[in-house]
Amino acid sequence: MKKNSASAEKGKAASGRPRVGLFGVGLDTYWGQFDGLLGRLMGYQKEIAGKLGHMDVELVDAGMVDNPDKAWAAASLFREKRVDIIFLYMSTYALSSTVLPLVQETKVPVVVLNLQPVEQLDYKKFNALGDRGKMTGIWLEHCQACSAPEIACVFNRAGISYHLVSGYLQDEEAWGEISEWIEAARVAHVMRGNRVGVLGHYYGGMLDVYSDLTQQSAVFGSHFETLEMCELHSLREKIKEAEIVAKISEFRQVFDVSPECGKDEIIRAARTSCALDAMVERHGLGSMAYYYESVDGNPYQDIVTSLIAGNTLLTSHGIPVAGECEIKNVQAMKIMAILGAGGSFSELYLADFKDDVVYLGHDGPAHPVMADGRVGLVPLSVYHGKPGKGLSIQMTVRSGPVTLLSVVQGGDGKLSILMAEAESVPGPVLNIGNTNTRYRFPLGAKGFLNSWSKVGPAHHCAIGVGHVAGKLSKLADLLGIEAVRIC
Repeated sequence: MKKNSASAEKGKAASGRPRVGLFGVGLDTYWGQFDGLLGRLMGYQKEIAGKLGHMDVELVDAGMVDNPDKAWAAASLFREKRVDIIFLYMSTYALSSTVLPLVQETKVPVVVLNLQPVEQLDYKKFNALGDRGKMTGIWLEHCQACSAPEIACVFNRAGISYHLVSGYLQDEEAWGEISEWIEAARVAHVMRGNRVGVLGHYYGGMLDVYSDLTQQSAVFGSHFETLEMCELHSLREKIKEAEIVAKISEFRQVFDVSPECGKDEIIRAARTSCALDAMVERHGLGSMAYYYESVDGNPYQDIVTSLIAGNTLLTSHGIPVAGECEIKNVQAMKIMAILGAGGSFSELYLADFKDDVVYLGHDGPAHPVMADGRVGLVPLSVYHGKPGKGLSIQMTVRSGPVTLLSVVQGGDGKLSILMAEAESVPGPVLNIGNTNTRYRFPLGAKGFLNSWSKVGPAHHCAIGVGHVAGKLSKLADLLGIEAVRIC
């Protein structure tokens, strides 16, 4: 149990805020030459720090770095605090020799902020000052762009990956971009602490689904916890009547329970849901992929045919669950969940070439936060392609912008992400006891099907609400992997 307790604590830590480093760069030679310049620049940096601090981050502000000694001190601070990302504020011209050692020592992604104090200098007022010394000081207060090419040149020659945001302090577009970097850092931070449960085995023959767990750990930092069906069975046998009653009450709060659902099936699903909750808590899981078949008459088959309702509840609580042991896709679902976009398990269903839409959906776990109305809990007489029968989820994603995400393992073994932005549109759906929705793509149905498939993802993907491709592209940059966006 000691191991399990430690695992749970680590799982809880995965929901923490990203640690964001901030430092300004300047040239200490200027401070004695231009009265008040340092104070004004520090005021601008304080303004930036305040905006970053309101983005739900753990901010580590190293202040003004204006000589190599301070650069080493700031690097030491950032290493000690284990920052996830650094924002380098170019407050005025600064020597690249001040910047390079800090970034080299810290070894985390860096975003260079080329932010002027104002959108446009008041040239008439400036030129009317008449004092060239004062005028030079004011110019230096606004010459953030001067260092941009120098720092970029040195970073390029040193092989350092970096990103540049240009604008001014009140620039909404620039701050939108900075916000996306923060969100990307948040996802990377949580993914590094995420514990992924793997229950059962792959669906036999789905070669596209098979995943390299070592590569997943290397890129995302996630830990994979191999789970045993016998443990889930043992937990299920210990569930008390009061727990089942409470779980059925939760079912009725979250789901629109069909009158067709038999009492015994509801009780069976509730018992399994309680056992899943216990397993997730014991191992500190932040997501899970599963598949199992067993044989007729075995208690394990009773479990695997009653998982869908409980797994949907877990998914709704930010612990996404992917069927068919699709590990790559539960990673994509978790990314969407961290972004607050939902992240529902999906695959291509069919195309409607007359209406120019593509249907995507899946049996098994869904994400209720994305639903158009309440999520239906319905009985199925057969689980297509799987053993047994039981309760299932019927849901349609609400109309509006959506993003599709797939974590792709390419022919070279490397991971990348594949994205497409689309619209969920109203219209007839398939009432077969599965989640399915109509989506319209800028490429058209044929263009999407061809472009998406040719990248070579697994046949599953995660769908989230909202257009979040910008954040996903930045996440790929932070992780050092390729991002492909087809629309």
